[in-house]
Amino acid sequence: MDIRRASDRLATKISWLDSKHSFSFGEHYDPHNTHHGLLLVNNDDIVLPGAGFETHPHRDMEIVTWVLQGSLVHQDSEGNSGVIYPGLAQRMSAGTGILHSEKNDSWRLSGERHSDPVRFIQMWVTPDDSGIDPGYQQLEIDHELLRGGLVTVASGMPRHRDQTAITIAQKNAALHAARIAAGDSVELPAAPFLHLFVARGAVTIEAAGELTEGDAVRLTDTGALRVCATTDAEILVWEMHTRLGG
Repeated sequence: MDIRRASDRLATKISWLDSKHSFSFGEHYDPHNTHHGLLLVNNDDIVLPGAGFETHPHRDMEIVTWVLQGSLVHQDSEGNSGVIYPGLAQRMSAGTGILHSEKNDSWRLSGERHSDPVRFIQMWVTPDDSGIDPGYQQLEIDHELLRGGLVTVASGMPRHRDQTAITIAQKNAALHAARIAAGDSVELPAAPFLHLFVARGAVTIEAAGELTEGDAVRLTDTGALRVCATTDAEILVWEMHTRLGG
């Protein structure tokens, strides 16, 4: 059990972006903090209105975006476009190569200008195979989250095929989310590798104590632990059954 506090994350802060990195990213490199299981990126980004990531390339990566506040406009070289907002899961398979942009300017589509920043968590996992066709999928799952409990957001695992979730090209990984009311709890899946990130609020987890917003815990070879919310909270949990390179 490896607890990582919010204040210890690597950070990129420029005029329009406040980004916190759970793993090595961009100019921030730590050879002892490159990934956990199959998860290479867990970025907590805040982007000011009218700004964002201009068109840039990706290759051979499964990228899942989860918006916590505001809205984010996606456009890519495969002709996909859409507005991502809380409760809408999005996945982009970079495959053989894709160009995309992500901006906080949804008024270009709606006509209603806003002054709100967008906060989103972007997560990258390696695919099963390199060189697959690029792809895109988004799915509204807010109604599932309102029921409580752990909800599968994205998965390539065979046992999740019949669940409401977006599909990733990685058969050994799944992303789950939960919105937990204060005093309630959820049980984490048992897996060789788990990554729990507290997106909002505060929780306690067996043997780890309290985790607050921005904290994470990396679990290896654990059983089914229980997470209890000490305030209303939202968590993101990656379940992984292998690790990078093995």
